[in-house]
Amino acid sequence: MGNYRFHTPEGVSDMLPEDCRTKRGLEQKLRTLFALSGYREIETPGIEFYDVYASGDFVAQENLFKLGDQEGRILSLRYDGTVPVARLAATLFKDTPPPLRLSYIENMYRFRESGGGRQREFCQAGVELLGISSTQADAEVIALAISSALETGITDLQISIGQAEFFRGLMEAWEIPAEDAEEISRHIDQKDTVALEKSADRYGLSSSEKETLLLIPSLFGTYDTLDAFDKRVESPRARAALQNVREILDILDDYGYMKYVSVDLGMLRSLDYYTGMIFKGFTYEIGFPIISGGRYDNVVSVFGRDLAAVGFSLSLNLCMTALRRQDKELLQIHVDTIIGYSDEPGMRRLALEMAKELRADGLIALVDCEGMNEEDLSCFAENRGIEQMVFLNAGMCDCEEEVK
Repeated sequence: MGNYRFHTPEGVSDMLPEDCRTKRGLEQKLRTLFALSGYREIETPGIEFYDVYASGDFVAQENLFKLGDQEGRILSLRYDGTVPVARLAATLFKDTPPPLRLSYIENMYRFRESGGGRQREFCQAGVELLGISSTQADAEVIALAISSALETGITDLQISIGQAEFFRGLMEAWEIPAEDAEEISRHIDQKDTVALEKSADRYGLSSSEKETLLLIPSLFGTYDTLDAFDKRVESPRARAALQNVREILDILDDYGYMKYVSVDLGMLRSLDYYTGMIFKGFTYEIGFPIISGGRYDNVVSVFGRDLAAVGFSLSLNLCMTALRRQDKELLQIHVDTIIGYSDEPGMRRLALEMAKELRADGLIALVDCEGMNEEDLSCFAENRGIEQMVFLNAGMCDCEEEVK
């Protein structure tokens, strides 16, 4: 066996003081934002029973960190924030009338997500709005996701909005079986037009329907995209999905957030999870979405309560990476003052009292623990970038009273 005591496992890492301070600062900003928006914070266990995730087929089981307890039961590390919230909504909150507005900031653990800059342990902040199925609720969650990214300091933001029901409506109207529809959704997600053309021919789609299918992975915009598809589709289910997105855009325009938004009806991952609107948030210098969210009305029912739900999660780790790569200023630790003192009677007490007063004013103050003289303390402060150095001795103040 190798000697691993000097290393961390693959996909996890230590967080040094500057990054830790930045992360805590971002967490506090998001907590304040969520609270002011009416979302109450919860904290779920880092370890869940395996059945919590296995019961709904919402998570690929090979992506879970699994372990056993002393009674032989299979446990899992927390994979995401949404499924535990659904469990809570159906158990501890079962008698609480909707809507429920809940938020979380917690570490997640995913076994097969260490490649491409992703981590197996990472922090997500998110909200879940349960018990309301309106377009207003959809838009509220998207707007809060945008506000959250802006609050972290990310300004170059693109939110792509899709609609799972649009695709389902087309497949239903074209009489394509569910298994084959799933395969077509993968081709759309991968923008594989050759495979889509073959699928269209295989199922005997008309030339107009084939054109519509090929447009799904290639057409992006806002109202113009919705207008283009509106003219091409007749399925009531698909048209209702387009109307849902149109109303979401109207509301986001009222928020003043339209500049961040585009429509992408080819965003079809996790169709078994999302039941309506889907959205992802991107920023430059990061190859993964920093925000993921959507409507998932069937998740809470797995735990025995029918409750509409919509939410999002924001990766704090990816936000910090983006800020660093975009040369945005991160929170730095700056010591304001270091206080040294001579070995004369009463000087140590004066130094400690001075540090206490400075800290009460919100300043970072150190008291020398090495017994440095004034010259050494001055050099120490200069080398460490400490803004102010104070050296106390009996000659600079009347110490008789202090000694008493």
